[in-house]
Amino acid sequence: MGADMKDKFRILIADRNPNIREFLRREMSAAGYHPCLAKDGQEILRKIEEEKPIDLLIVDLDLPGIKESAILAKIERKRPTMPVIIHTFLFDYTDVQQGILRHAAVVEKDANSIDRLKNTVSELLSKSSSNRERR
Repeated sequence: MGADMKDKFRILIADRNPNIREFLRREMSAAGYHPCLAKDGQEILRKIEEEKPIDLLIVDLDLPGIKESAILAKIERKRPTMPVIIHTFLFDYTDVQQGILRHAAVVEKDANSIDRLKNTVSELLSKSSSNRERR
């Protein structure tokens, strides 16, 4: 995906840890995307309904104020084709109902996950934009 294509994509980053949110914001910005941040489930829902559409969500489901399955179900209802990357420790993921999101990928959090995360973002946005162009 070329840099000019990346400039068009808005990525919502949701994590309860402000240090991780800021780190991911800097990394995604440096990669050419337009990141915005959310600290909880309610903020995610507000941001995905904004006038400027969110193209992709990176979320750690360990967010305050809402259960994992509830936030995933609400996202699926409001934005069923929006790609979602669940960025979490895999042992946290065992409680999540698989199959709730059709467009979700999982990237395990660890010391070296940023490159995997960037690759997954690029792949999902490429698929998403090509699906949009075919409509």
